[in-house]
Amino acid sequence: MADTRRIPGGRRFGLILSAAPALWLLAFFVVPLAILVAWSFQPPGIVAALRPVVTLEAYRSTLSASSYWRVLARTGVIALTVAAVAVVLAYPIAYTLAFAARRRRNLVLTLALLPFLTSYLLRIYAWRLLLGTKGVLNGFLQAIGLIERPLPFFLYSRTAVVLVLIYVWVPWAALPIFLRLEQMDRTLIEAADDLGATRFRAFLRVTLPLSMPGVFAAFFFVMIPTLGDFATASAVGGSGGQMIGNIIQQYLNSLSYPSGAVLSVLLLATALLAMAIGAKLAGIRDVGDVRV
Repeated sequence: MADTRRIPGGRRFGLILSAAPALWLLAFFVVPLAILVAWSFQPPGIVAALRPVVTLEAYRSTLSASSYWRVLARTGVIALTVAAVAVVLAYPIAYTLAFAARRRRNLVLTLALLPFLTSYLLRIYAWRLLLGTKGVLNGFLQAIGLIERPLPFFLYSRTAVVLVLIYVWVPWAALPIFLRLEQMDRTLIEAADDLGATRFRAFLRVTLPLSMPGVFAAFFFVMIPTLGDFATASAVGGSGGQMIGNIIQQYLNSLSYPSGAVLSVLLLATALLAMAIGAKLAGIRDVGDVRV
């Protein structure tokens, strides 16, 4: 590849190319994040516009309420559970896409992408039909004689939120794992086979360790957006499945922007802390170490 420094005007052209994504990042990430933080330092209550006032009162009033910490803990448990189960279920899909014959690969890919032909909200409401007291699941259990009356806890519960979010995120979790498996040196598996390792042992000693950066990326690819989810919890969660995103949405609807901003900053800090701990445990020092 030619060095842009040796091409007349090449360095300037390179700066122009890099300026576009930098401006995009500045406009749609840095500036909104700065506005969010600024809102968190406004006085609590209904505030229509930013004022030249800096106070920690919104942090004091919001973070002193134990109910918010309980919801945040529930959100963290849901996000960790969804991410862990989604990665476990996504790994066989990614493995099949990476190593199976073309016909089987196309079938698995079609089945994985088929739900995305419908809208996100439509898929969520379809689960309400499955999990409701008059839904398919309760009807099936009654038909085979396992239960006499419909079980109400399938819907509007934390279990329903976890099930629906796992269903939503499994295909997405398979993507970074698949990309990592695709980049893996297949001769290492052949070498393990030549040394007498069984397929299962070769998987445990070669394939799985080499795919861990993809697994790590998939885990946080699922966990981070799950932390901020509110649509799924609103549709199938009820009071027992309420997440921190629902409370932030309630503050937004009531124009209580400072309190909502405080919870958003807390949620962002929680996500960053979780990523830092995960990177430490995985031995990843920077983003470049996670190659998917």
